[in-house]
Amino acid sequence: MTKAPFEIDHIFALLPKAVEPYAKAALFELAEEGFSSPFEQLVACIISIRTRDEVTLPCARALFAVARTPAAIGALPLAQLEELLSPSTFYEGKTQQLRTIAQRVQTEYGGELPCDFSVLTGFKGVGPKCANLVLGIACQQSRISVDVHVHRVTNRWGYVSTRTPEQTLSALEAKLPQQYWVAINRLLVPFGKHICTGTRPHCSTCLLLAMCQQVGVQNSR
Repeated sequence: MTKAPFEIDHIFALLPKAVEPYAKAALFELAEEGFSSPFEQLVACIISIRTRDEVTLPCARALFAVARTPAAIGALPLAQLEELLSPSTFYEGKTQQLRTIAQRVQTEYGGELPCDFSVLTGFKGVGPKCANLVLGIACQQSRISVDVHVHRVTNRWGYVSTRTPEQTLSALEAKLPQQYWVAINRLLVPFGKHICTGTRPHCSTCLLLAMCQQVGVQNSR
């Protein structure tokens, strides 16, 4: 099949319609529900690590129903915090991690988590993906958060050619128009989960097929 020229503006015009039937990415959903402070977004992102959105959302909501601020989370009994986080993967480690972060934000930053990349990544276990999500959603900064879906889909399109999420982040920062930096994660998480899946992507019904190079696709639906 001869492919149409790849036009990123056209891609981003089509993506909202493509993902409309599907649930929003967890952190964007929580932000729309009012859990939009930098601290709440960081807490939710930590909960989401190695955890499906279907588990992350109720887990984060249950925690925020009890405690939403650094002072409140830092003051929770350890056993109660662990119980609230128990639906998520590796919840024991996340319990200690969130308690430490909450206490540090309270003592070092007066209870307000700064919108600062170096501060966020200075917390143990917080990498660029979470830091950029927090800064993009809660702080309205132009940041690209690269997860497995953004990495896979942009390479499959042929828009970038990289081996790791870190390389994809650098490539996208150099190439992707800034107006799409935050939106790329919001759109490609549901797109990658439901349409451009890791195995047997739904190419035959994909609105982007005419422009997608289908790099590496051996077997599709």
